[in-house]
Order: sequence, then C-alpha cells, then structure tokens
Amino acid sequence: MSEAPTFATRWPMPTRWADNDHYGHVNNVTYYSYFDTAVNAWLMSATGMDTRDLPAIGVVAETSCRFLRQISFPDQLEVGIACERLGNRSVVYQLAVFRLGEAEPAALGRFVHVYVDEQTRQPVPVPEPIRAAVEGLLSPGTS
Repeated sequence: MSEAPTFATRWPMPTRWADNDHYGHVNNVTYYSYFDTAVNAWLMSATGMDTRDLPAIGVVAETSCRFLRQISFPDQLEVGIACERLGNRSVVYQLAVFRLGEAEPAALGRFVHVYVDEQTRQPVPVPEPIRAAVEGLLSPGTS
C-alpha cells in the first residue's frame, strides 16, 4: 500500500457502541465494514442510483488495512475515498479512516471491487455509471 493520497472525497461514518471491543477501541474487523459502507454509499450518491439495480455487481476481491491510531465509540469518523486504479473490470480504492476534522488518518486501507454479471458471476466491464463516478476520484497520472 502506497502512502496516503489527498482524500478530497470523504464519507461520514459514525462509530457505534457495538464497534468497540473488550479493550475499549474499535475492533479491527469493523474497519472493513466502514470501507464497504463508505464505498457503496458514496457510489450510490455519486451515480444517483441504487447500484444494486445494475446487471453487474461489484464483489470484493481484496481488502487490506494498516492501523495507525486507535479510535473508539463515540468518535465521529470520515472515510476518505480515492481511486488507485480504474481497470476494465475492476476498481482499486485507496481508503483512510479519519476522526472528524483531523488531517492524520487513524487507518489506511485498500479495497478492490471486481465487477461480475449478477447471474453468471463471470467478470464483466465496470458499468458505465460506476466508471463515470470513479473517474472523478482519479488523480492526474493515474488510470
């Protein structure tokens, strides 16, 4: 995972009481839920449609997370969303979890959506509404 890009797109994400583990901080697996929720909610907002209605669905093929600082309920968070790579059949997102109003991330993540036909589960091109939205996340010099 490369260094954190500038995350111009941030999606609000509240912590929940159940997110904390016995040690008083957000459990590591919960970050993956934050990534999944932020990416899919942002996609629905950016496309103006319910992406579940498309004939192709984005399945998660890979995720990773590097934990940098502890967060805990009742922290208010933002998930930074950027695009590392927009391919023919996949999107690689770079993600970061921030406490609301903070510049330094608490975690950095990577999330890969591979698009497949809803019925056959065979890989297909990234649907045009998704592609158009994600292109807005690309930094100059990325593809």
